[in-house]
Amino acid sequence: MIKFILPISLIVMMLLSCGEEPKNEVKMNNTVEVNDGVISYEEYEKPEPTTPSETEYYEPKVPVVTPAKGLKAPSDAIVLFNGTSLDHWVHAEDNSPAKWIINKDSSMTVADKTGDIRTKEEFGDIQLHLEWKSPLPVQRDGQNRGNSGVFLNGIYEIQILDNNDNDTYVNGQVGSVYKQGSPLAMASMPTGEWNVYDIIYHAPEFNDEGGKTKSATVTVLHNGILIQDHTEIKGTTPYVGWPKNPVHGKGPLLLQDHGDDSRVSYRNIWVREL
Repeated sequence: MIKFILPISLIVMMLLSCGEEPKNEVKMNNTVEVNDGVISYEEYEKPEPTTPSETEYYEPKVPVVTPAKGLKAPSDAIVLFNGTSLDHWVHAEDNSPAKWIINKDSSMTVADKTGDIRTKEEFGDIQLHLEWKSPLPVQRDGQNRGNSGVFLNGIYEIQILDNNDNDTYVNGQVGSVYKQGSPLAMASMPTGEWNVYDIIYHAPEFNDEGGKTKSATVTVLHNGILIQDHTEIKGTTPYVGWPKNPVHGKGPLLLQDHGDDSRVSYRNIWVREL
């Protein structure tokens, strides 16, 4: 029999006061057991509750966040681009001020062949929101049409590409974990219209010897459609070669200048640290 114990949250005490609703308090000292591959929960092996209040708790309080509305970010988000400046961004190659173009419609566009830009801030686990569109008139084809990408931790690319009537390799099409995982669906807006990415990213973990002990994972919604479902990121996302796993902690977000006059535009970029 194989048995190991992992800590989880458990309700362990109920506070009663005269004339008030019973209240329970959460204690962080309980366990889940795995016996012969079957999960069981220690707290549920106690006598079955006979009143609703025995399975209700009131602490800790859940934080209140004002949701995003239109181009306004949630109240607890870090706004990385709001249409007025590139203060949060530098060029990835030399840390010089970002030179991409700020447009009158509160978006920014890749300035041809100026290079990738990255955030000054570094992040680990995040919820990321960004909006992007490919240019009209349509330019080129394949991987050279409206190509950009957002790199998580600065090294793991989620592909941005104009795939409308434009086939390419599926693990390099729009919404892919580049060269690793094709999307579950192609959910692009028509060329020239705004697309929305909502991304949940959990960074990898490494031991003291430099070995990866837990892979990064990513969930992506493209225009509200689930296209990556807790997908394992196996390592870096190179154009040539296998994924690599360099040890790292927090890292920047990076937006790609593909170097082919792609002229992809971005707006409304914000992040919530998890």
